[in-house]
Amino acid sequence: MANKTEKLIRLTVSYLILLVAIVIVIYPLLWVIGSSLNPGQSLSGSSMFPKNPTFKHYLDLFDAEKSNYILWYLNSMKISLITMILAVISVSLTGYTFSRYRFIGRKNGLLTFLVLQMIPNFAALIAIYVLAQRTELIDTHLGLILIYVGGQIPMNTWLTKGYIDTIPKELDESARMDGAGHLRIFWQIIMPLAKPIIAVVALFSFIAPFGDFILARIMLRSEEKFTMGVGLYELVSKQFGNEFTTFAAGSVLIAIPITILFLMFQKYFVSGLTAGGTKG
Repeated sequence: MANKTEKLIRLTVSYLILLVAIVIVIYPLLWVIGSSLNPGQSLSGSSMFPKNPTFKHYLDLFDAEKSNYILWYLNSMKISLITMILAVISVSLTGYTFSRYRFIGRKNGLLTFLVLQMIPNFAALIAIYVLAQRTELIDTHLGLILIYVGGQIPMNTWLTKGYIDTIPKELDESARMDGAGHLRIFWQIIMPLAKPIIAVVALFSFIAPFGDFILARIMLRSEEKFTMGVGLYELVSKQFGNEFTTFAAGSVLIAIPITILFLMFQKYFVSGLTAGGTKG
């Protein structure tokens, strides 16, 4: 009887915690969606469930005469996709190298990555800006992509290395006995088995630039090169005529590609994160 009561209490507490977590996540989301459907541009009279909902703000976003939102969206998609591809390639190679090979500086390299992942990008904004200015990468998407890719390498290398460590080395040895080279082992044996952690790295590498504001605001100057974060900020940073409800509509649409990517890679996430984070 005591065990049943204890089990019931634990189950009840678990459901209460989950309920609180759901409310914390859903409540602001409903407010953003509700605000995007409210008439007018002010948030002072907005409500979570507007009486007279309108999709005018969404239509305004796609009106080239009123907003460059489509251009900002395409810029963000381009930067995020290129960052994701380059990050996956570089992280896969570095993770495989640190996992399978023993070389001078290996431990110091891993320790350096561990320290670097503790330092956020915005802590080095001045250094990043000066470096970009001297290399003439200010106001270019290339400069922003290189910064994002570099920022993804330290943490994701540790995750990838930890996952690859769980793949038996006997597979590599068997392939070498059959005459396979390093690149073939990496591409045909390790990578197919490392799909879960690659999916995790891909999602992280896509989300970071897609929702970033600080680095993009520092690097980009021309409106036609703005990402969504910078472009949407311009809607609410005006001294007069702030477009808060249009900003809310634009924020809602940001979630679409991230949600699609998450659903595509969902089956890999649990195994990728747990295996990548348990062995290093």
